[in-house]
Amino acid sequence: MHDGKETDFAQGNDVIVTKRRKGIYVLPNLFTLAALFGGFYAIVMAINGHFDLAAVGIFCAMVLDSLDGRVARMTNTQSAFGEQMDSLSDMVSFGAAPAIISYVWALQGLGRWGWIAAFVYCACAALRLARFNVNTGVVDKRYFQGLPSPAAAALVAGFIWVVNDMGLKGSSVAWPMFAMALYAGLSMVTNVPFYSFKDVHMKKSVPFVVIVLIVLGIAAINIDPPIVMFGLFVVYGLSGYVIYLWRKAKGQQTSVISTSTDEPDERGLHK
Repeated sequence: MHDGKETDFAQGNDVIVTKRRKGIYVLPNLFTLAALFGGFYAIVMAINGHFDLAAVGIFCAMVLDSLDGRVARMTNTQSAFGEQMDSLSDMVSFGAAPAIISYVWALQGLGRWGWIAAFVYCACAALRLARFNVNTGVVDKRYFQGLPSPAAAALVAGFIWVVNDMGLKGSSVAWPMFAMALYAGLSMVTNVPFYSFKDVHMKKSVPFVVIVLIVLGIAAINIDPPIVMFGLFVVYGLSGYVIYLWRKAKGQQTSVISTSTDEPDERGLHK
């Protein structure tokens, strides 16, 4: 009986070798495609002038992006294809989408400065994702090297969501949007350490008070979702620089590179 693996069948003096056909794991890639759709949806909504829905699309893509890797690990369905698919999805949802939305919403009124800011953000997102893929094996898992692209996208989308919720037009905050796009973009390509939360194990038991705090957090978000969520990501977007300055003041190592590499072409990425 053929079980999908490489199997030998002996027929006289001949041996027939049946090779396993490579396939694609459906479940984790469904989450990745859903995250990609969130970014695409955000772009379409921005073009149609629904900027609040565009911001929601970015945040939905963030949630889905955080799930695909966990689902793959839980079901033991990790694959090189899934990793590449995830990076391409991130580039659309957290690179191109925020850049396009911010440009359509406010930056186009600044002329060349507007599209330069949008391009800088988009290019930094691409550089951030490429460096992440290269440095996966040498970075301290507890920290990200630079602001992660979903958090950078949340800063841009959150700012748009808050201002739009206040009833203001993007043209009235074009320069603050310019500054936010540059801050989020350039923070992605710094070597500043941002806590990754990867050492938080969901399978371990926690004190009862932790559950109470989670309930209070959900309640706080429901009070005013745009302001609360944007505020949380502003705090996170500043936290890396606080960690960096704290380590610098204590004379501790500020780099998140935990091991070295023998690849000469990659050494410059670790500085």
